[in-house]
Amino acid sequence: MIKLIASDIDGTLVKDGDNQLNPEYYQEILRLREKGIQVAVASGRQWHSIERIFDPIKEKVFYISDNGAYVGCYGRNLFLSEIDRQMVMEMIQDARQYPGLDVMLSGPDVVYLETENQEFIRWLVDSYRFEVKQVPDLTKVEDRFIKISLYRKHSVEENTAEIREKYRDKLKITISGDMWVDCMAKGVSKGAAIRQIQESLGILPEETMAFGDQLNDMEMLEQAYYSYAVGNARPEVKKAARFQADTNANYGVLKVLKLLSLSAG
Repeated sequence: MIKLIASDIDGTLVKDGDNQLNPEYYQEILRLREKGIQVAVASGRQWHSIERIFDPIKEKVFYISDNGAYVGCYGRNLFLSEIDRQMVMEMIQDARQYPGLDVMLSGPDVVYLETENQEFIRWLVDSYRFEVKQVPDLTKVEDRFIKISLYRKHSVEENTAEIREKYRDKLKITISGDMWVDCMAKGVSKGAAIRQIQESLGILPEETMAFGDQLNDMEMLEQAYYSYAVGNARPEVKKAARFQADTNANYGVLKVLKLLSLSAG
């Protein structure tokens, strides 16, 4: 019996950066919750963004934001994984040496940017619906930090190879699409966050279903026997998943949820 469902957002439920979810998802999640099935939304997004896209049912889902660095529910932070401040400062200085690379620094509740690119900032606010603060110098920000994101409009993976190599043993680094590289404390991942929820609720991987499309979803899929890659997922994700759903554009996850709702009686 399925007791927990976990899903990525961008590339899995919606197109990257979209903030409109098919309303049928809300209906299906409510039906599944009535049957005693827990639902977790796992994303590289900030928790504010998750809460806003799931606003009609925000009290019915777990939030796993910042690729697992933040785990919570409506009105409450349950687990928070911070990065050492000195490590953050060092990486900011290194990232500044790469032309065309923007740095987004995530506190628990606000993301900080020192970029002058207003189009980029508007995109984060209007599409991702982040809580954003523009600052003149990221190294002067006084806050706790849970994620450092490197953004490049195209081919971020190819253009950050050196910096990722330098920090690969110091931070958890994951590719979150063609535009984002996310860096968290060691041991942090969507999969680790799902495991925390499973252990807290006494749910087994064999009782868990998960959906994803990108490399940062791999550990989450490993925590679920019923692991699904959507049709538009990276080849590595399709290979790792036991099952495949239709594409995000064709509402692949929704189709599986509807079938599960019917079979759950």
